[in-house]
Amino acid sequence: MKCLVAIIGPTAVGKSQLALHLGQTFAGEIVNADSRQVYRYMDIGTAKPSCSDRALVRHHLIDIINPDESFSLATYQKLANEAIDDIQQRHKLPILVGGSGLYIWSVIEGWRIPPVAPDVKFRCNLEKRAREEGTLALWRELQKIDPVAATKIMPTNLRRIIRALEVWRATGQPVSRQWTKEAPPYPLLVIGLTTSRGDLYGRIDSRVDDMIKQGLVDEVRNLIAKGYSLELPSMSGMGYKQIGLFLQGRIDLPSAIQRIKYETHRFARHQYAWFRLDDARVHWLNICDNVEQEAIRLVAGLLHSLGYERDAYARDTHY
Repeated sequence: MKCLVAIIGPTAVGKSQLALHLGQTFAGEIVNADSRQVYRYMDIGTAKPSCSDRALVRHHLIDIINPDESFSLATYQKLANEAIDDIQQRHKLPILVGGSGLYIWSVIEGWRIPPVAPDVKFRCNLEKRAREEGTLALWRELQKIDPVAATKIMPTNLRRIIRALEVWRATGQPVSRQWTKEAPPYPLLVIGLTTSRGDLYGRIDSRVDDMIKQGLVDEVRNLIAKGYSLELPSMSGMGYKQIGLFLQGRIDLPSAIQRIKYETHRFARHQYAWFRLDDARVHWLNICDNVEQEAIRLVAGLLHSLGYERDAYARDTHY
């Protein structure tokens, strides 16, 4: 099937569940576009699909590196494109799913990422500055030299900030000017999931509470015991950073939980900068409506327009 379905939207909105349903309905396979789910041993805090879900529908780009290994946007894009091509060659439907805007759009828009090699010394110096001055200071520096990139990178995302500054230092050009694009040579269907802010925050808070019940504290404790430092980029994400502070005795558990909720709310707001509700390329569906039925209709329409007969791709589908 020479096409691609992408499911986007803020965290906790139900992207994975919809992808699973579409994967079962249309003989599809899921390609992960979550920047944290690529790491092994980080399951609860990343809301990684369960083993039973992965047994129902094949998933790609989950559990592919250790938490202390480096992983770049260019690497992700290459692996994602390879996975999509492999799925298409096997006459399956590739379904790209995730809330990481950089990952999603790098594939959908075919970004040509600047070929700048990592500068270890420069990165170490910036990491030291971040510890001394705060990550926000580096983000403000990026904002001055590349305001476009600054709108796309969270002020707390040290790894992305450093990379943008690294590219600017190596090339003398803002990284946003080097994000040239070449669209993939196949049709795309982008489905966006959204809901009211109050509902989204409630879903986020419930998910965080569930993560704690599932054992997030022990997951972070075990990662530290394995030798993975809280200073690693992989450990700086929502949940891991705050529980790490609790395990260090710097805050109590209720405060850590509240911080996770607050930071995730802020992250969800930032995601809407990547996934704009006025983007005509996106078919936005409100999760309060019959999302599964409408998504099936959209995917079936795409496949029908490409000449695929229903029996060639659907499994007991009614639409």
